[in-house]
Amino acid sequence: MEDKEYQEYIHSHAQKSNELLTIVWAFCVGGIICCIGQGITDLYSYLLKDWDEDKIASLTSMTLIFLGGFLTAIGVYDKIGAKAGGGSIVPITGFANSVVSPAMEFNKEGIVLGMMAKMFIIAGPIIVTGTVASVVFGIIYRIIEVAG
Repeated sequence: MEDKEYQEYIHSHAQKSNELLTIVWAFCVGGIICCIGQGITDLYSYLLKDWDEDKIASLTSMTLIFLGGFLTAIGVYDKIGAKAGGGSIVPITGFANSVVSPAMEFNKEGIVLGMMAKMFIIAGPIIVTGTVASVVFGIIYRIIEVAG
C-alpha cells in the first residue's frame, strides 16, 4: 500500500470529531483548572496572611502539581484529558500528568532503568527547551541592557 493510499484509508476510517465541541470542552476544562488554581491561591492568601505573593504562588504551583500527579495516579486525569484535550494539558497539572504517566508505565522495569529513566520522556524536551530559551533570552536581555 502506497503512502497516498494509506492516508486515504486512514482518513476514510478515522472517527470524525466535532471541532467546535472539542474547543469548547478544552476551554471550559482549562478554565476550571485555572479557577481551582485561583481558589487555592485565595485560600492560601487568607490562611497565610504573613506570606508574600511569591511564596503563595509557589505553594499554589506545588499544590496543583501534586493534584495533577495524584489524579493521574488514581486514573482520573486521563479521563479528564480524554474529554478535554488541550484544556487539560496546558495548565501546570498537565505537566504533572506528563511526568507521572511514564513513571507509572515503566515502573515495572525497575526504579532506575524504568521509572527514573522514563519519567521525563515526554516532559524532558519541554524542560530543556524552556531552560535553553530562558538562557538565550537572558543573554539577549543583558546585551540590550548594557548597550542601552
